[in-house]
Amino acid sequence: MKKVSVTNSKKNYTFTKLSDKVIVALVSALLFLLASAMTSSLSIGAAFATLSVAATKQYLKQKKENRNDLLTQIWPDVIDHLVASLYSGQSITEALADLEYRGPELVKRDFANFKVEIKNGVSFNQALNNLRKTFAHHGSDQIFEALQLSKTLGGGELLNTLRTLGSFQREDLMLNKEISIKHGWIKNSAHISAAAPWLLLLMIGTQTGTAASFSSPTGLMILIAGALMTFLAYLWISKLSKLPATPRVFRG
Repeated sequence: MKKVSVTNSKKNYTFTKLSDKVIVALVSALLFLLASAMTSSLSIGAAFATLSVAATKQYLKQKKENRNDLLTQIWPDVIDHLVASLYSGQSITEALADLEYRGPELVKRDFANFKVEIKNGVSFNQALNNLRKTFAHHGSDQIFEALQLSKTLGGGELLNTLRTLGSFQREDLMLNKEISIKHGWIKNSAHISAAAPWLLLLMIGTQTGTAASFSSPTGLMILIAGALMTFLAYLWISKLSKLPATPRVFRG
């Protein structure tokens, strides 16, 4: 059963990477055709297609980061559900399995898989470590470490530990929100600054003389230099606006 779980995880990871590459290729091809048709210049179309590869990859990466941000927000609620279940007399395993119904929508399916694994004979520690790998988040690592220690070694301070952890995560969440708001204008400036000159190029590229100019060797060099500088500037500004990620200490 453990081998099947690992194999499925690898298949899902491979499929995700493949689907991302397909999305990047489709967006690149679409922008190439669109820009080439509007400007009647293959060189301008190629420049847009090249930039779209970096832009699409950044967008897909941002989607994953957004999911990570959503996970950060829901862990205090997960702790509240666990405390309520444990206080009502449920075991740790039952409390985790019950999150299939009572937990936040984003993680219900994952806890349903945990419940299925327990029913199929997977040990508690292995099923919990599978959840760690699925979420890959420092907030869930802290929760699962407390549960695993209590399950393995015993102890009557689990409820107090979870309550303290929930308070700590809420305070950390509020602080990160304040910092994110202050840094948000940097990201917006990066997006606008990177897109503005290329939108202008697309508009003036509809003129026959402009399209012919960028088809010359000098025009091609300008396009290549512009694409390179846009890419480097965007990466630099994005790095400045990125908040440091909280490290995962309890990886299992």
